[in-house]
Amino acid sequence: MVARYQPKVNGATGGDYFPARDLEFISSGCTLLDLVLGGGWIIGRPVNIVGDKSVGKTLIAIEASANLRRKFPRGNIWYRESEAAFDISYAKRVGLPADKVDFGLEGIDTLWDTVDQVFDDAEHCISLGAKSKQPGLYIIDSLDALTSDEERKRDRSKGTYGQSKAKTMSEMFRVLVRGFKKSRICFMVISQIRDKIGATFGVKYTRTGGKALDFYSNQTVYLSHIGTIVKTVNGMKRVLGVRIRAKCTKNKVAESFGECEFVIRFGYGIDDFRANVEWLAQVGALEDIGVDAGKSALEAVEKYLIESDKLPDDKYEARVRNAQILVRQIWKEESIARQPKRQKYGERRAE
Repeated sequence: MVARYQPKVNGATGGDYFPARDLEFISSGCTLLDLVLGGGWIIGRPVNIVGDKSVGKTLIAIEASANLRRKFPRGNIWYRESEAAFDISYAKRVGLPADKVDFGLEGIDTLWDTVDQVFDDAEHCISLGAKSKQPGLYIIDSLDALTSDEERKRDRSKGTYGQSKAKTMSEMFRVLVRGFKKSRICFMVISQIRDKIGATFGVKYTRTGGKALDFYSNQTVYLSHIGTIVKTVNGMKRVLGVRIRAKCTKNKVAESFGECEFVIRFGYGIDDFRANVEWLAQVGALEDIGVDAGKSALEAVEKYLIESDKLPDDKYEARVRNAQILVRQIWKEESIARQPKRQKYGERRAE
């Protein structure tokens, strides 16, 4: 059977997902997530990653750091770790360029306690980024672990609604958002998901920090855990990874509410190859990468992935590239097909 799509090794990348624009992106490390985002994490804008425990929020920030350095070798990375639980050795294993990351004055042991402290620091980093004239990535991991100066000074016997933190967040974005754009800094905020008290319909989840992130974030991605990857070794079942669904609930550079699924393998990161092959199976395009789906596409995918793992590095990488290019090509064609045939205020769209 003749393949519908003929991927080329020198095919489209990054900016070719959508019409050319004056935008720069950092790859997420996952082709499908890049497509959902419109090209990757957008440089010069605030972005927000939200999710429950163990869904890969920190890992995604680490992969963004690795991909920034790959694309911009002289780029700046500021990682503000506020949870006091960062495993630097594991982060290095999954790609963090630790020797190129600024964790603060005391390295990874720097204490980041308050939003006010991050506010002042981000303002300083914006000036450094402007002087270096290099793109940057500023990560807060996570917003939930930060308090505010006002909250720290309050009487512990009195209650609080966390309004001082939300107020400071709002002020920070009002003051700094233009600085991020001018200095080409992607401001990445990691947030924990929270139940919305009293919600009986509509969105039942939220996150801390008030409404500032809702307004200023250009890309908001919610992550959810939908399964585990289990392998039996010597008669014992071991969890080797988790399956994650990512949904982009806000996007100012592409379609909103796009979603995708991918697997995070422990000690490795996002399994981009698996995600691409599984997606190609869903859209009925396995034959375009030389896979006979037969009666079970699931079995065909697993067989193809196992077979690929046994190949020499050059042949394995060729399969990875072809799958990436094919996914981008099909996604782009489907995106064009979904566009309205007519413009409301203009002529009929050209085919």
